Amino acid sequence: MKFDKFLRDKLYFVVVFVLAYATSISFLYAFKVDQSLCVALSVIAVISFFSSLSFDFLRKKKFYDKLKTNTANLDKVYLVTTTLETPEFYEGELLMETLYDMTKSMNEKVIEIETNMKEFKEYLELWIHEIKLPIASLELILHNEKQKDKKIYDQIRRIERNVEEMLYYSRMESSEKDYLIKKIDLANLIGKTILSFKDDFLYQKIELQVENIEGQVYTDAKWLEFILGQIIANAIKYKKEENSHITVRSREDEKNVILEIEDDGVGISKEDLPRVFEKSFTGQNGHHHAKSTGMGLYIIKKLLSKLGVIIKIDSIEGVYTRVTLFFPKNEFYEVTK
Repeated sequence: MKFDKFLRDKLYFVVVFVLAYATSISFLYAFKVDQSLCVALSVIAVISFFSSLSFDFLRKKKFYDKLKTNTANLDKVYLVTTTLETPEFYEGELLMETLYDMTKSMNEKVIEIETNMKEFKEYLELWIHEIKLPIASLELILHNEKQKDKKIYDQIRRIERNVEEMLYYSRMESSEKDYLIKKIDLANLIGKTILSFKDDFLYQKIELQVENIEGQVYTDAKWLEFILGQIIANAIKYKKEENSHITVRSREDEKNVILEIEDDGVGISKEDLPRVFEKSFTGQNGHHHAKSTGMGLYIIKKLLSKLGVIIKIDSIEGVYTRVTLFFPKNEFYEVTK
């Protein structure tokens, strides 16, 4: 709060004081009051006026400066009233009452929205679990058929993965509540993930190479299996027309267990590569090769950041795409025993 702006706001008080002062002095001189008395009264009047003005400025400055500072420093600005004491001037009291009413109203609205979102998420998760049952039944029926229709199978798998993606996205903001962090064997988890894609590799005529998978990492097995599944599904989706290969390998350095999943598919353009983790970004591949939500890599990046795992993607268009995961050897979370 600046004094010059405060004084400008009080300009009409100053004008009234000056006019009243000038009128009073004129009357005193008209009645031939002693000059020394006039001077004394003038000094008292001026000191009193500017003292009261300064006092009013200082108490308001203290309140408004604190209001401004606290508002700037708070993540949830609407809680600023809880950080302030009731001011000792009437205007401040009115402002605090108004801010309090606004905060109360917004809190009630936020609670209402959160309740509606919670109910929607609960319904969405229930619906996803329900829809997965007929999908699994269709897969089983198709698996038992002697003559399998590749197009039908592809569409069923596509529906299944989109449903899974929706489920994990709905849980993403509160995903840490569903985590069970423990030491897992990387080879076993990769083997389980690859097994779920055995029909895809067969129908798509993709050669899978698994090289030197070793090491144990601290993570959540269920979430990591979903993440690896999304990466492999992308490699299958954007494969070459013929003689496609997917290679999975691991290695270690001093700080990390490093997992690489590489394919020799269509690759990612140089322009698209920096944006692949952006929400809803599909890029050239999403438009030209397959319909895509642009959510898969975004969800993967968010989940991996919660697990303390770094992801990196390298690619040359028309040559290869390599996804690298860095699992820190130090315990990012306290290990669940």
